[in-house]
Amino acid sequence: MSWELKANLQKILNNEDGVSVFPAGIRSKFALVYPNSYFVGMSNLGIHILYQQMNNRKDTACERFFLPEKLIEKEYIRTNTPLMSIENQEPLYEFPLIGFAVSFEMDYFNVLKILELGKVELLAAKRTNDDPIVIAGGACATFNPEPLNLFIDAFIIGEGEETIHLFLDAYYEAKADNLTREAILLRLANVPGVYVPRYYTHEYLDDGIVAKITHDDKVPSQIHRQWVQDLDAYDAHTVIRTNDTEFNLYLIEIARGCGRHCRFCMAGYAFRKPRNRSLESIEKMLIEAQTYGKKVGLMGAAISDYPEINTLCHKILDLGMPMSVASFRADSVTKDLVDSLVHSGLKTLTLAPEAGSDKMREIINKGIKKEHLFKAIELGANAGVANFRLYIMIGLPFETSEDIEAILTMTTEVKAYMNSLGCHGKLTLSINPFIPKPVTPFQWLPMGDIKQSDHDLKYIKNSFKNTKQIDVIIESPKEAYIQGILARGDRRLSHVLYRAHQLGGSKSFKQAMKEANLDSAFYLYRERSEHEVFPWDTLDLGINKSYLYREIENAKQRKHTVQCFDGCKRCGVCH
Repeated sequence: MSWELKANLQKILNNEDGVSVFPAGIRSKFALVYPNSYFVGMSNLGIHILYQQMNNRKDTACERFFLPEKLIEKEYIRTNTPLMSIENQEPLYEFPLIGFAVSFEMDYFNVLKILELGKVELLAAKRTNDDPIVIAGGACATFNPEPLNLFIDAFIIGEGEETIHLFLDAYYEAKADNLTREAILLRLANVPGVYVPRYYTHEYLDDGIVAKITHDDKVPSQIHRQWVQDLDAYDAHTVIRTNDTEFNLYLIEIARGCGRHCRFCMAGYAFRKPRNRSLESIEKMLIEAQTYGKKVGLMGAAISDYPEINTLCHKILDLGMPMSVASFRADSVTKDLVDSLVHSGLKTLTLAPEAGSDKMREIINKGIKKEHLFKAIELGANAGVANFRLYIMIGLPFETSEDIEAILTMTTEVKAYMNSLGCHGKLTLSINPFIPKPVTPFQWLPMGDIKQSDHDLKYIKNSFKNTKQIDVIIESPKEAYIQGILARGDRRLSHVLYRAHQLGGSKSFKQAMKEANLDSAFYLYRERSEHEVFPWDTLDLGINKSYLYREIENAKQRKHTVQCFDGCKRCGVCH
């Protein structure tokens, strides 16, 4: 045991407000793990929501774990100290339940690292009655848990506020009945929204495509995604206050899901239907937030789509609090919203046209036109915004070289328009390769070629390298392509992750793929047939597969799909 590590965790704890610390032995312990740094993880609202839900019970003590920084990690290894919790500095392996909140594919590598640092058996099949049960939830678990199936005993599919209570009730009842590990997992497998992969068998064709998925007759054939129908029933705000976070905001969720039907967006399908919190419930959270003197961060898929956004902005400012937003759309942003953000100290206004040409935005159903961008820029410039940022993707389906040129044209036109308004600040392009995701219309389509994406990214960057006040930030195509493989990966990638972990992590992924005789092109560049069995087909997210496939034809024809509306039965979620 390293006292230096323990002291470091106690220092973190002493700088927090709102934490729940229960004496040992009073409640059953639950390890809530974010597989990245504390700095990043404490800006994840889901961690706060689950922490509060579990600690509000009378039987559960939830404690947090994060991936330690490099120097701290070396100290854990040097002293052979198991990874410890923030709250009571207790080892991970001593927690009977370990729950990962997984939001990003690249954090899969950190899941294994954390289990190893915590002295927990990595392989679910080798865990005994004395080992923890390891579960995972979050966006990645919801749309495709299969690449983690070797390591996770059970996945929470969908939104966790209600499912976590059903899960814990079933677990505690099973423990009270003194059941074996296997019997506990079987009972958990019958909780709505809980997927226990060991009871499902994947068979493959000679070409590597999934032939069929069979299941034990003691468990459901499909797992139905769980989602909260009344958001007002569950608060969603910052619970633990600390200054050591990525955004250092008091987060408040005002809406969940999105009904815009952008064809590339996994969140828009996996968290449908769109729901808004009532103004009254948000105001209660704002009044609590007022106590802590932090800037309020409004969370939601598209903040400007909130029906009472102007009223909400005025309420926040009337309470004397500055505000920030996670995102908004150029076609629904209002003057009141922009003015409120600038009043709160906003220096850079971020817009997400996603593509440079009208053609590409029609293909992805983004619905943003040049005039929407210009209107949003005008609102920002008039309010005093100096800088603007544009989010762009390359490698989208049906993209051509003309669409890459359109990114350059759009950038030049936007900067010229900024200048015409007397706004001579910086324009930043943030450009990433497009990654096809499960449960979207583009799940059937190839990812853009890595060499072409690398060429296009360098071309765009070089085009503006001598242009003052235009910056280009690009994501590494190599990392994007690992994400692309994992996003639509099957169970065989669990073995690849395991081997990559043994070899040194994500930098060894390519070698691990080669050792497993798996071809990256199979996952990245292959167009799937309409009726192909996907690795994630065990999960029912409520979206009809036939509806998604029709959206590919709509994309080809550049046909607009209208957003969700009351009484709509198109996609299946509201049927």
